[in-house]
Amino acid sequence: MNTNFKHLLARKSIYIAALSACFIAVVAFAVLSFLITRDSRKNNEGFAKKTFFQKYETLEKEFRNIEEYQYLLRALIRKDGLKNYKEYSSVLNNMNRKGSLLPYSWYSYYDAVSGKSVSSSPLSDVLTKKTKDEKYTKIKNNRSGHFSDFLTTRKDTTYWVSYDSLVLPKKNILYYGSAVSLDDLHEYFVNIDKSLNNYAYVFTKEGICITHPEKKYLGENIFDFTDIKPQDTLCSTTKSGYTEGIGTSEYLNLEVTRFIKPLKTDNFDGYAVVNHVNFIIDESVNTTKTYTVYIFLAALFLIVTVFILFQRSTNLAFQEKEKMQSEKNLLLIENEKMHREEALNQLQQLKNNINPHFLFNSLNSLYMLIGINRENARKFTMNLSKIYRYLIVPPKESIVPVAQEISFIQQYMQLLKSRFNEELTFDLIISHPESLDKKIPYLSLQMLVENAIKHNIATIDHPLEIIIAVEDHGIVVKNTWQPKTETVQGEKFGLDYLNQIYDYFKNNSLNISVDGEYFTCFLPLLE
Repeated sequence: MNTNFKHLLARKSIYIAALSACFIAVVAFAVLSFLITRDSRKNNEGFAKKTFFQKYETLEKEFRNIEEYQYLLRALIRKDGLKNYKEYSSVLNNMNRKGSLLPYSWYSYYDAVSGKSVSSSPLSDVLTKKTKDEKYTKIKNNRSGHFSDFLTTRKDTTYWVSYDSLVLPKKNILYYGSAVSLDDLHEYFVNIDKSLNNYAYVFTKEGICITHPEKKYLGENIFDFTDIKPQDTLCSTTKSGYTEGIGTSEYLNLEVTRFIKPLKTDNFDGYAVVNHVNFIIDESVNTTKTYTVYIFLAALFLIVTVFILFQRSTNLAFQEKEKMQSEKNLLLIENEKMHREEALNQLQQLKNNINPHFLFNSLNSLYMLIGINRENARKFTMNLSKIYRYLIVPPKESIVPVAQEISFIQQYMQLLKSRFNEELTFDLIISHPESLDKKIPYLSLQMLVENAIKHNIATIDHPLEIIIAVEDHGIVVKNTWQPKTETVQGEKFGLDYLNQIYDYFKNNSLNISVDGEYFTCFLPLLE
């Protein structure tokens, strides 16, 4: 039973170790996943900022390219006056046609004397008022060298118009600039700096979108079709000069990291927005996590396999050990049975000798008593017939309750009193009544009393005193130490019998001692 308990503990410890390993592996995976996600998002943030600055620089560069020809036209007009400004404008338009973007160069000359304007722009109908009902865009003189811009729509096409002015003698004014179709601007920015993980668009201070990957949003207010709020454009309040936040793309319908920064050139004042798509990084993280899960499952499978193999080998070794221990126990049990059978045979032989031995001693006592006192002999015979009933059927286990032995010894002492009269005294002391329920060897008190009478002198002058005391852990039988001088046959028969019974029941043997005037024997109680 102890071995099985130890085996169960061993198996339990193996399962606990396996579960602990799995738990540690799960925690390690969770921590690793967290670290991968954190580092990936940190790298993503750095990458997003890097691509944002690259995208912003590209936008800023392109917007400055648009205004370069205006700088050139301004320099030529200031150098030559009005001699060749028409030719200059024509040459610039031819140069623009060779580029990817098609800004249209235009001029408008205002004659202060006649009040008439001469314009080379196809948008002259929106720049010059012809009738009261006709809508037009009024251009103003903002001093030379100060660009202004506005959006205007003509025949369902929206144009971004940028212009400068030059004041001439006699208050004549020359307006010159460029006009770019938002459709052309859209096509141009779609084809430059293509990137799979971000996109950009530009809007004016009023919120009007002038570039966007989705053509339908051109000319629309970005506060209407995006989740951008006016406070997101307060970039001057930030140390970095731009704002950063998480939003939802109106173009891809995905989560994006949004950067907004002012875009200000000589001919434009507005904002550039760069949206960095997060799902690409998330997909990369998920791929890494997937590989980590595979590695984790493989490691976990290996750990569990090792534990199972170890448990099986331990179980086989235990079964082999248990089998050997079982065979050893069977041998020990057989050996113990043999010893017990041998001891029982010896005890049975002793018990078979008790009754004749007791009977022969009693008949000898009766024979001696008949010659001394016939009346006492008659009483002795009657008591003998009563107590001999106790001897007819001896117990199988050779032990009886203390109360039963006490009752028998009292009858036996009455028999002896009829024989010895004043030559014998007997005292019974029961100091622990609870001990009466315990057990002692069969006829043990009778044997000790008989040995006391057999081996000691009993006279009227020196009576033999016998004391039986029932104590907590045993029974003390004492008699006065008055040994006879002659040797008595069979003096160790009773003591050998008692010692074998106590050895059989694995208990302490009886304790015999001679202390001064008394011979003392201690009988341990049996449960």
